Amino acid sequence: MKKTHIILLLLIASSIAVIASVFADFSTYETFGSASSHPGKTYYVIGNLQKDKDMIYDPKIDANHFTFFAKDKEGKMEKIIFNGEKPRDIEKSEQIVMQGSYDHEGKFHCSRIQMKCPSKYKKDMVAEGKSS
Repeated sequence: MKKTHIILLLLIASSIAVIASVFADFSTYETFGSASSHPGKTYYVIGNLQKDKDMIYDPKIDANHFTFFAKDKEGKMEKIIFNGEKPRDIEKSEQIVMQGSYDHEGKFHCSRIQMKCPSKYKKDMVAEGKSS
């Protein structure tokens, strides 16, 4: 084999490795049950806001602390801790996508919330939390 062929094969192999490592980090939607089995790992959980449960947000005490309850597609309800201000119109969302992870105490800490809005004319809204 010529040197150029070897170099070309090495470049192709390294390109494939880089592309595979980038796409390996993409997540699919999980449930609270599967996400809780791997504390510290970030997951996307899709669920419904439980409007009949307490939503706690008091900007006078801490403007970057919002807790609420959500139920996933398997019906498991979980208390969510969001380190950010309460997203505007979260009560109007059909579904919410929560990006976060469980801590070692079994609490789900959410770093990002995407709200699926009921109107096809209104864009989905995203709330970003503060890093802790």
